[in-house]
Order: sequence, then C-alpha cells, then structure tokens
Amino acid sequence: MNTACDGTKQEIQDILSKHKINKSVIHDFTPVDIKNIRIRFGMTQDKFASTFGFNVGSLRHWERGARKPNISALVLLNVVKNEPLAVINALKV
Repeated sequence: MNTACDGTKQEIQDILSKHKINKSVIHDFTPVDIKNIRIRFGMTQDKFASTFGFNVGSLRHWERGARKPNISALVLLNVVKNEPLAVINALKV
C-alpha cells in the first residue's frame, strides 16, 4: 500500500513542480447560501442532494442552519455555485 501512496505523492509533486507551485495555499471559503443556490437551480432538496452527491439529511441541516458543511462539502458547494455543469459532468458514470 505504501508503494501506491508513494506513487501518488510523487505524481502530485511532479504536477506541482511542473506548474511551479512551491508552497501550499490555504483557501478560506466563505459560507454559501445553499438554499438560494438550490432554488436558483429550481431543484428540490432531494434532487439537489442526489444530483451533487450530498446526503439529503445533511442538506436539510445546512439549510436550517443547524449544522455547517465540513470543508470538503464547502469546497464542493462553492464549485456547484460557480460551475455546476463541471460537477455534473464529473459525476457522470
């Protein structure tokens, strides 16, 4: 297993070197208005969750403000907000 991880790590390092990225960048994602995004797309909670790979229960909690999305979900929500077709195309099987 370490060999596979080492290979992936080396691939990432090669890509970073190729693009002359020498240090990490920390992104500070601002909260998104999930409900407005969903409504803008004219989707129900069930449809939005299934289209973009979210758990509908989590989506409901986020919209109510009972919980906040974790960083991975927040990244995906920002991509959905700005480039929804990219996400839909990436999730096609």
